[in-house]
Amino acid sequence: MKILKFCLSGLEWINTLLIRAGKSVAWVCVAAMVAAILLQVFCRYVLNNALPWPEEAARALMIWMMALVAANAYRQGSFVAIDMLHGFLPPRIRAVLKFFLLLVSALVLIQLFSLGLEFFQRGFRARAASFDLPRAWIYLAMPVCFGSMLLVNAELLLREIGRLFGSAEDFPAPVLESNTVPEAE
Repeated sequence: MKILKFCLSGLEWINTLLIRAGKSVAWVCVAAMVAAILLQVFCRYVLNNALPWPEEAARALMIWMMALVAANAYRQGSFVAIDMLHGFLPPRIRAVLKFFLLLVSALVLIQLFSLGLEFFQRGFRARAASFDLPRAWIYLAMPVCFGSMLLVNAELLLREIGRLFGSAEDFPAPVLESNTVPEAE
């Protein structure tokens, strides 16, 4: 169990670092996306001369923003879930079911990560329609998204293994970071 706790704490530290960095860069993406959209609105309706690139740039920034925060949402359990059955099961069966679902999720994420890498590699053959950038740099968001989610999935799997074969107190749920600014006293 000590080895499991050590691996879990290392993976938790890496995931926390990646999630913090992802959330910080995602804010920049959101700000740039809003700026591009506002610029397009100004040019189209005030200057009566629409620019060719803001829509595509905003779409690319939105894709990257989503990719950078998906791991955080997965870690917090913020994705849509059907958990009606979960509440009716005994704790041991519930834990086994959760472990099984995390295992299936890991297999799906591995496949998606692999497909994302292939898509990224093929993206060098095409360029963005309105500005000179290989589409691969936009498509790179998918392997980043699925790779970071796979790391979070590994953390959740290790935690669930610890709960199955140890005690839940030794393997608590991940500490969720607050998205609010602390109040001054």
